[in-house]
Amino acid sequence: MKHDFDCDLLVVGLGPVGDALAALATIQGLKVIAIDRSSTIFPLPRAAVFDHEIMRIFQAIGVAERIAPLCRIPDRYQFLTADRQVLLDFPVAPVGAFGWAETYALHQPAVEQVLRDRLTELDVQVELGVAFERMAQDEAGVTVDVTAGAEPRQIRARYVVGCDGSWSPVREALGIKLDDYNFDEPWLVLDTIIEEPGDLPIVCQQLCDPERPVTHMAMSGKRFRWEFMLKPGESPEEMLDDARIRALLEPWDCVERIAIERKAVYRFHALVAEKWRVGRILIAGDAAHQMPPFAGQGMCSGIRDAANLAWKLGAVIRAEADEAILDTYQQEREPHVRAIIATAIAMGQIVCLLDPAAAEGRNQAMLARKSSGAQDVSVAYPDLVDGFLTRTPHAGALFPQPRAADGELLDAVCGNGPVLVTRSDAQVRDRSVRAISLDAPEIAKFAAPLGQWLAAAAADAVLIRPDRHVFGTGCPDELQDAWRAMAGKAAVG
Repeated sequence: MKHDFDCDLLVVGLGPVGDALAALATIQGLKVIAIDRSSTIFPLPRAAVFDHEIMRIFQAIGVAERIAPLCRIPDRYQFLTADRQVLLDFPVAPVGAFGWAETYALHQPAVEQVLRDRLTELDVQVELGVAFERMAQDEAGVTVDVTAGAEPRQIRARYVVGCDGSWSPVREALGIKLDDYNFDEPWLVLDTIIEEPGDLPIVCQQLCDPERPVTHMAMSGKRFRWEFMLKPGESPEEMLDDARIRALLEPWDCVERIAIERKAVYRFHALVAEKWRVGRILIAGDAAHQMPPFAGQGMCSGIRDAANLAWKLGAVIRAEADEAILDTYQQEREPHVRAIIATAIAMGQIVCLLDPAAAEGRNQAMLARKSSGAQDVSVAYPDLVDGFLTRTPHAGALFPQPRAADGELLDAVCGNGPVLVTRSDAQVRDRSVRAISLDAPEIAKFAAPLGQWLAAAAADAVLIRPDRHVFGTGCPDELQDAWRAMAGKAAVG
C-alpha cells in the first residue's frame, strides 16, 4: 500500500466541469492534478447557454469578467406555434438575484479556453494527452494507471473525480449503472457563423411545429444554432446531406450567408447514474447525469456538481469535516438534477409533438392558460432539500448576491469559506466559519439588502456555505454549533 501522494485530488477529464472543479478545489487549498486524453480543447460548440448561478461560480473562480464579453445575453426564451404564436415566454433579466444576467449564450470553446488559462494561473498541474486506464483504491487513497502516448505511469491521489463525459471510463471502471428515463429523441444540430444576420431573431426559440420541431438560437457573436428533430423513418445520413440542410434552413432566408461550423445528429436523452461516490472515487457532470437540452441546464448542472464537491473535499483534506460529508454530494445534487430533468422532459414533450391534432389541442390549451396569466412550465431553481443543511427556514436555498452601486458583489467580501452574517457581533465558535456583522465596515455597502433578507426570514443570522447555499437561519451560536456537529469535527477556535 502506497501512502505518499502526488496530489490531494485527481480530476479525470477537462471539459468545463473538470476545469471548474480543478480551479475551485485549488482555491480551496488542495493540490490538484487534472488530466485529459485530448491534447487540445474540443474546437466545436456544444453547450449553448448557462445561467447566473454558473456565472457566479465563474466569479468564484476569478474569470467572470473575462467570460462575460464572450457571451450574448438573450432577450428571452420562447416556445412558439408553427404560425409563431407565443406558447411560453421567459424574459431574461439583465441582472438577476445572483448578481449576473439570468442567461448567457456562449461559444463553449472560448469559455473553456478562459477556464484552462485560469488553471495555469492557479498553478494546477494540467496534463494533456494523458489517458485514464484503471484504478485501485484503499483506505488511504487511489492509485490510478494512466498512459501518455505509449508511456504508462501511476498517479497516487487521495481522491479521484471522473468528469470524463457521458461515456465515462471512471464510471465504467466502477461498474455504476444508469437510470434511464426512456426519453430518447434524435435531432440534427447545426452550428453556423453568419457575418450579416439581417432580420434573424436574436432570441432563443423553440418552434413547436408538428411538421418539424425546430430550435433556433442566437449564440455569442456571429454564431447561430438550429436544431431539427428527426421524424420517424429519417436516417442521420439523409439529414446530414447538404441539400437537405439547405431545404431545412430555407424558411430563414439566410442560406447564402451561412458558413456551417458543425453538423451532427445527436440523441437527446435523460440518464442518471445510480451511485456518484464509491469510497474515494466520485463522478460529476455528464458522467453522473445527462439531460435533454430544452431547459439549457446540462453544462450548468455539471458545474454545480463541481461547486458542491470542491468545498467538501477541501473541508475533508483540511480535517475540518469528516469524510462522511462526501455522502451529502449525491444526496443534495441528485434530487436537484432530477427536478431539472423533469422540467427539461416536460419542455421536450411540449416541443416534440408530431401529431397535428394533438399539437393543435396543446396549442389551444396553452394559449388559453397563457391568456389567463398562467405559464405551464417553471424554470425556477429547486432548492437543495437534504444533506449538509439544517431544518431551519430557507436552508438549501441559494443565497442572493447583491451588487453594490460601485459594481462590487457580495461574494467578493465573503471569501471562499462558510460565512455567518449576523445582525450584531457574534462569538466565533468554529475556526472554519467567518462571522460578519451587518455593522462591519467591509460589508457596509451590502448592509441594507442583507438586513432586509434577515428581516424577511425573521432571523438574527444566516450561515452561508462556500457554494452559497444557505446552511441555516436563526441564532448565531446555534448555527455554528450545528455546523460543527454536522461536520463531525470539534473545530473550535
